[in-house]
This record gives sequence, C-alpha cells and structure tokens, in this order.
Amino acid sequence: MEKSYLIVDKFGGSSVASSTQFKKVKDIVLSKKNRQVVIVSALGKRNKEDNKITDLLYLLHAHLKYSVAYDNIFNLVRDRYVSLRDELGITYKIEDDFDSLYKELNKNINPDYLVSRGEYFCAKLMAAYLDFDFLDAKDLIKFDYNGKINEEATDAAIKKAYAENKKGYFVIPGFYGSYPNGDVHLLSRGGSDITGSIVAKALNASVYENWTDVSGILMADPRIIENPKRINEITYDELRELSYMGANVLHEETIFPVQELNIPINILNTNDPTNPGTIIREKCDDVSQVITGISGLKDFASITVTKEFNANKTALIGDVLAIFKKYNIVVEHIPSSIDSFSIIVSRVKVEKYLYDIISDIKALADVKEVSIDKDIALVAVVGRNMVTRVGISGKIFGYLGEEGINIKMISQGSHEIAIIFGISNNDFEKTLKVLYRKLVK
Repeated sequence: MEKSYLIVDKFGGSSVASSTQFKKVKDIVLSKKNRQVVIVSALGKRNKEDNKITDLLYLLHAHLKYSVAYDNIFNLVRDRYVSLRDELGITYKIEDDFDSLYKELNKNINPDYLVSRGEYFCAKLMAAYLDFDFLDAKDLIKFDYNGKINEEATDAAIKKAYAENKKGYFVIPGFYGSYPNGDVHLLSRGGSDITGSIVAKALNASVYENWTDVSGILMADPRIIENPKRINEITYDELRELSYMGANVLHEETIFPVQELNIPINILNTNDPTNPGTIIREKCDDVSQVITGISGLKDFASITVTKEFNANKTALIGDVLAIFKKYNIVVEHIPSSIDSFSIIVSRVKVEKYLYDIISDIKALADVKEVSIDKDIALVAVVGRNMVTRVGISGKIFGYLGEEGINIKMISQGSHEIAIIFGISNNDFEKTLKVLYRKLVK
C-alpha cells in the first residue's frame, strides 16, 4: 500500500465513558482530517462507584450460565447505551439491537460474543456520532482455530475494507475478531490496544495514536513517586522492559505489529489533548536522559539450587527448568554463580506447587542443596543511554547501600538497556523513591 499520511486512533474505556467524553473524542478526531480510522473500547467507568461495561457483561454471562436472574444486569447495560445515545442526540435505534441481543440470551451463549457487545455498541454509537462508517471487527481480525491471529488474512481483510470504504473514514470496535466459521473470539483483556496496532500495521499508518486518561508514560509509578516526569520518547524495547516490570499503560503485545514497520505509537490524554504525550518508536535521538524509567513488582520467590562439585551446571539448569515447565510456572530470571543458580518466579503462582517442585528438584542426582526466599521484590532501571555512561550500575547500588537496602540478586543483559535487581518487599517503595531522587531529579 502506498504510504500516505494516515492516523489510526484508539480510544480506551475512560475516553468513551460518557457523553462528555464522546464530545472530547469528536473534537480530537475532527481536528485533523488525517484521523480517518478510529478504534474504541467498551464504555469505562464514569466515576469510582461506576461499573465498566465489560465487567457487567462478564457478570451477565455468569448469571446466564448458572441460571440466576439476569434482567437487572442486562438493563443496566442497555440503559447505559440508550442514555448515551439520547444525550448525544443520535438517531440510531440502539434499542432494536438490544432487543435482538436479549432474544439470544441463554446459558449456552458464546461468552466471547456476549462480552464483545460492549465494544460493538460503543463503535456503533461513535460511528453515528462522527458520521463515519462502521466496520465490524469480526470481519477484519481473523483468528485461526488455535486462537492465534492469522496475519495474512487479517491484513487482507483490513486493506480490502479500507479500499472499498466510500467515505474513507470508519470506526472499528476493539477487543475481538472471529474464527474461520464466523464465531466471535476475544483478544486478551485490554486487547483493544492490539486491535489498533493491527489496523495501523495493515494500513501502513504514519502514526498510531493511543488515547487514554494519562498524558503519556511516566518515569515512575505516580502512586509511589509524587508527580513523576513524563517520558518524552521511548523505544519499543524500553517499553517492553518497563511493561514487563509493571508499568501498565499499553497492552504489552501492542508494539509487535507496528514495530515491524517502525510505525510510532503516541500515548495521548483525551482530557488534555494539547499535551504531546509519549512517542514510542524503534530508535530515539534524545541522549540527554540517561534513565528512561524505573518500575518494579513485588511478591516473587527465589529457589536457589546448589549443585554437586563436579556436576554439569548447564544440564542441571535444563533439568530444573523442565520441572517448572511441568507445573506451568513462568520463570522470570535465572541469576547464577559458579556452583549455584536461582530461579525467580511469582510467589503467588508457585505457592500451590512449591512443595512438589522442591521435592522434584531435590530428587535430581546432581543437586546438593535447595533453599527458598519468598521475600523478593524486583526493580528495573531502564534506559537506552545507560550503555554509553560509565558507572551507572555502581551508582545505583551505591545509592541503595547508603540507604541500607540489601540487594538479593542482580540480572543485567550485555546490551545494558535494563538493570534488574531483587530486594526485600519491605524495601520496595523506599528503593523506588531513592532511585528516582538520585537518578532522575
């Protein structure tokens, strides 16, 4: 497809939660003629006491499945959309669609289809409000029966729909697609981000704008660090590292489709549209900021295995990893020394199988000793420019030593994009505050 300046926009649940938010979306979209493709989530919360439509639809399915009265939940969903339609002055008779859906309700209804109606009805309203065409995601996002997206079929369907669209402007519901037989299948929760990325790639967009309720990606968790700085630009790889360690702004799979074509993602705030937000791209030119971001997660466990003196450590690591695979436990890190290595895993996920895992490891012929530490928090210091600055690791550990914070494990790749280390859970917040104060401020 010939490259033209095309913008694909995705608006999250908070951006479409009310008529006020819909109006903000319209102002944003119509302010640039190149904003031709809009992807929307289901209606989010209007306030802290409110419900997300997706949550209500999952609850509705549970009531259907267990033969519990469900009319009140269905009406909550229906009334929310009807009220939104009325407040926006749209003529679309959404009641007719809800009447049809009500007739389909039964305990055997496909839960993916039912839950996808949140995005479906939102996109129908948004298309009518913007005077854009509506395109159903089930006709665009194509899954194989193994649950994986068929990229070739999806690309072809999106390009065909775009080429045939008379207006050149359309709205697509996020979060779902369909199997070859037409049955609706959901992406993982938060998957509307991925829908936008897939569409941006298929259309070779100039930029993928992801609109949410924050002005870009912050350098640290605002729940722990007061008023952390915004990241102006970040690489795909840096974002992956920060997201893996708990910085949840985008669904972590969002970058894969656009990264292939080096399409930048711009994280923007629907409530503050003039803020430039954060740009995510393959390479960034800014070398002024050594540290891009700091993130972390609590509640990990470390299982340390000490081998017999003459044992083959490589073979033993393979045997131990096979045990974790047997119990479906994802391994986060494997720091090692000459005669021992540690397996870092989620404490919650390993707790149920811990006794069996330890028994299986001790049964291996080359194991001398096994020890467990259930008090691990992981912190990641991420920055593409760290590799060019001497002594960053030393400074980090020096700062923590001055504060009496003990480091339990260290993991750092040779590319030096991220330094990950383990500390006690009790030191987690203190560690983030110390590092932000010393490395950023």
